[in-house]
Amino acid sequence: MTTSATETTRLASYAAGRWTPGEGEGTLVHDAVYGRPVAVVSSEGLDFGGVARFARETGGHALRRLTFHERAAMLRALATYLTERKELFYEVSFHTGATRRDGWVDIEGGIGTLFSYSSMARRELPNERFVVEDDTLRLSRGGSFLGHHLLVPREGLALHINAFNFPVWGMLEKFAPSFIAGLPCVVKPATQTAYLTERVVRAIVESGILPEGALQLICGGTGDLFDHLEEQDVVTFTGSAATARRLKVHPNLLARSVPFNTEADSLNAIVLGESVTREAPEFDLFVREVAGEMTSKAGQKCTAIRRVIVPRARAEEVVEALRARLAGVTMGDPARDDVRMGPLVSTHQRDETVKVVETLRAEAELMLGGERAELLGGDWERGGFMSPTVLYCDRPLDATAPHEVEPFGPVVTVMPYDGVSEAVALARRGRGSLVSSIVTHDRPEARELFFGLASAHGRVQILNRDDAKESTGHGSPLPQLVHGGPGRAGGGEELGGVRAVKHYLQRTAVQADPETLSVLTGQYVPGMPLTEEAVHPFRKNFDELRVGDSILTHRRTVTEADIVNFAGISGDTFYAHTDEIAARDSIFGKRVAHGYFLVSAAAGLFVSPAPGPVLANYGLEGLRFIEPVGIGDSIRARLTVKRKQVKEPRPDERPTGVVEWAVEITNQHDQLVATYSILTLVERASG
Repeated sequence: MTTSATETTRLASYAAGRWTPGEGEGTLVHDAVYGRPVAVVSSEGLDFGGVARFARETGGHALRRLTFHERAAMLRALATYLTERKELFYEVSFHTGATRRDGWVDIEGGIGTLFSYSSMARRELPNERFVVEDDTLRLSRGGSFLGHHLLVPREGLALHINAFNFPVWGMLEKFAPSFIAGLPCVVKPATQTAYLTERVVRAIVESGILPEGALQLICGGTGDLFDHLEEQDVVTFTGSAATARRLKVHPNLLARSVPFNTEADSLNAIVLGESVTREAPEFDLFVREVAGEMTSKAGQKCTAIRRVIVPRARAEEVVEALRARLAGVTMGDPARDDVRMGPLVSTHQRDETVKVVETLRAEAELMLGGERAELLGGDWERGGFMSPTVLYCDRPLDATAPHEVEPFGPVVTVMPYDGVSEAVALARRGRGSLVSSIVTHDRPEARELFFGLASAHGRVQILNRDDAKESTGHGSPLPQLVHGGPGRAGGGEELGGVRAVKHYLQRTAVQADPETLSVLTGQYVPGMPLTEEAVHPFRKNFDELRVGDSILTHRRTVTEADIVNFAGISGDTFYAHTDEIAARDSIFGKRVAHGYFLVSAAAGLFVSPAPGPVLANYGLEGLRFIEPVGIGDSIRARLTVKRKQVKEPRPDERPTGVVEWAVEITNQHDQLVATYSILTLVERASG
């Protein structure tokens, strides 16, 4: 958006590679602070079928040609580009009613999600266009018929329908994992704050970083887009449960089994433990958390606290502490540094929230709210301002409204409980929530509350004096953790690290012989033909190595001296290795070699010691000891290239790659005694 607060612009959709203003009268959107007209929003006249085709045929084709790591590099470059322009977004964000602190969560939180997914993809996903999800599954006695699960890109689009409260983060937190998965995105922001989303998308387009068709924007309604969705597409929705129910039963979605992920607003709760006294640090932490969630984004968060569940003996103290803390909250123009809480997004949203408060007052007493505090800028009549509101429901188990209707604003209902089981019952009355918090320093109490709440919540935060300084807060979803919840919250999952990427991929089981599976997966499969040459694999650079290159070492007989010397060097004098009498009564029936001695001895058998292209050992994974090795047994090792991955070089580094080697240690009877993988850094021939 390029206009000032007093100007009005007609927003454009970015569709099929060009900016297209909507036709018709459209919807006039007002500034949340002063009620001034800001933008006209319309998608009328847009070719929604063309949007879908462009996403699949142009965006999807381009994205599927890239690996996970290549897409991750683009995501990081985009995040850097947006960070450099974040102040432009803050200027627009103030019009939505968000303070600088609120905008930080939305703008920099959204950009941070791009950074996070870029790092996670490069760290946890292969530099490939697919993911081998599990180890080889043996499906036959002879080993010639095996299975795998592979994750491959869907050949459709992701339609992301977002809520008004987070016009930047809401878009980017969905875009990041779907883009990493190779799925082109069509973003539909809520009309009320679409002008901020449009401003960010304009910056994304101007950057030229993403392939054409990877991201399209619809400002306004979705028209007949749902009629053009197909089996390979995915829909994600954030908003009210009522709207989600209506959209997910669209006839075309049902007929084509289009996945629909819902993240709906919920009646989230916070529980104060019975063990917490007024003097305990946890009491103040509890009050601070509740007040913070009420004033952050003026309570307009799907994760905001709605129900405050406290021991009956602490109820009056909690209400008074909230009253005192909220009294210091300054309200007004969010662009001012001395304002802590801005307005709701519109007068309509404020009026709807006031109606819900009136419904709640039928079963709860108003303790705070309803008055018009002095504003530091802004307009009470034309803006969406609403004072923080606290209600008290003395008999919450007998009440209905506090567990059924959600005030999407700065409103909480305090509910007393008698006993932990009653606290759990109250929290679960929300019929499924995105998040709940437990505030206690009593670990057994925390355990009882957690397992009482877990099945009804997507996330549970346990807050106490030990984690408070570093806690990200009740209402802050993180890229690494699942965002979503069961029941009323929609039953969907967003974020959650690589789990979210996998949501946009197709899981396919493949059954084949070992050599064919190796060709498909690009990695070593037990039973496939191996390549054994005179040249030791450690003498080959990364580019020369091939999956299946292998070496079978000479044998080494394990002696008593080996066991005694290793015990002396390592300090491991466990009886099974060093005590002849005790070892006879052990499960082995004799003294056995240390497992780590076998690993060390195997390295001595297969390592080529002279300087060469192998630069470093990255580590060891999946170690399993299968059969004991005693004095007089002979071992040897087979080392095989399992998989390869090019490593992104830093400017001052030589080009390298990571090679994973499968290691199998066998005894004189060709029985497997140990198996594991090692990772080595290997020099490449060129960049």
